[in-house]
Amino acid sequence: MTTRFMRLAKMSTLTAKIAATYFTFKSRTIFSNASRKEELNREFEIKSATQVVETLGQMRGVMMKLGQMAGYLDDGLPENVKTTLGTLYNSVPPMSRQLAKKTIEAELRAPLEDVFASLDLDPIAAASIGQVHRAITKSGNAVAVKIQYPDAANTMAADLANSDSLSRIIGLAFPNMDTRKVVTEIRERMLEELDYEIESRNQLLFFNYYNGHPFIHIPRIYPELSTKRLLVTELVSGSSFEEALTWPAQERNLAGETIYRFVFGSLYRIAAFNGDPHPGNYIFHKAGRVTFLDFGLTKVFQPANLFVFESMIKTILIEPNPDQFRKVIESAGLIPPDSPLATSEIMEFFQHFYAFLTSEDEVELSSEFASAIFRHTFDVSSRISKFIDVPEYFVIIQRINLGLYALLARLGAKANWRKIAEEIWTFIQGPPATPMGELEQKWLRDTHKIS
Repeated sequence: MTTRFMRLAKMSTLTAKIAATYFTFKSRTIFSNASRKEELNREFEIKSATQVVETLGQMRGVMMKLGQMAGYLDDGLPENVKTTLGTLYNSVPPMSRQLAKKTIEAELRAPLEDVFASLDLDPIAAASIGQVHRAITKSGNAVAVKIQYPDAANTMAADLANSDSLSRIIGLAFPNMDTRKVVTEIRERMLEELDYEIESRNQLLFFNYYNGHPFIHIPRIYPELSTKRLLVTELVSGSSFEEALTWPAQERNLAGETIYRFVFGSLYRIAAFNGDPHPGNYIFHKAGRVTFLDFGLTKVFQPANLFVFESMIKTILIEPNPDQFRKVIESAGLIPPDSPLATSEIMEFFQHFYAFLTSEDEVELSSEFASAIFRHTFDVSSRISKFIDVPEYFVIIQRINLGLYALLARLGAKANWRKIAEEIWTFIQGPPATPMGELEQKWLRDTHKIS
């Protein structure tokens, strides 16, 4: 309880700081000309974002995750604000070397030197609930050792304790939504991230499927060295997302195609989603090869869920049938059967999410498109928002959709997304649309994943 109130107090203090900053800058703009007002507004944006980073960088847990998401999810944010929030990926204060050593040894139940040939106590990465160290095993393998912060469970629990309040807030915007289901789904998936044994099983699912893939790489797991709060995997070196942004357009296109194929190929081929698409979860290599990290937030779908996704695609894209599409989403629980919404309204609303798949040509996923999709999803002024509901299995898929579009937009990724999608959709299984598609088709056949 104390942790919860302390974190609420920090957020209240942050709000007060931003309010004070706002009134200070507002008073300075009263007698300023237009150019000076614009300059002052930019200063306010940067100072406010910096205050958020300073607070959330100390808080870790869910609050930091939200701050990180804000830094990349909506391209409608001012560039200077996104840049400042983006520093949250690297601003987490690490554990002290002594605490890191003590924590790792407690999980291993042995001195470090008995388990590893060497381990660097200075972390190579620090995230919202844990940090990563470089180590060498006794057998000489380079590994990444992810250790959970000792207070991670308490901070996550404190942030998620106000789920009833969050449910009420969402309910005000979307009155027909069963917000308890939505919040429960978010809460359960986030709490699963605290159990590295679950993450290990999730990662093993993806590793076993993609092992030997020509351009999708999942790090190997060392289960004998892993526990609920310690995860040891193959150490992978490469380029960060920010470095990849400086690459030539062709390399960025290939990287974007790989991410797209991984996300939707995983959904339709192994019925699983790696649901945390933020820039720190990718390591980039040239020629489209990408290593995927962090499988703590993974959603496994039931066949009935996939049938709904497939039916929506068929009736809105493949053979458009507005009346049939309406029946599909009503049976799925997205719209109540007795709603007064016109079928044309429903089609217009959902067509936004498939817009980039309607073209038979190459399409560049722009920042304007990503921002428009984000805002369209949460447009509470839309008449449809009064009737729409979100079944629990749509919660994570929508998060990765929005995150994926935002990241591909930042890469400026260009491809024939429709043709690539038709390859991936198991109910179509179209021919290879690109050279990477040819490589993947060969691998699928060689590993007997398709006939």
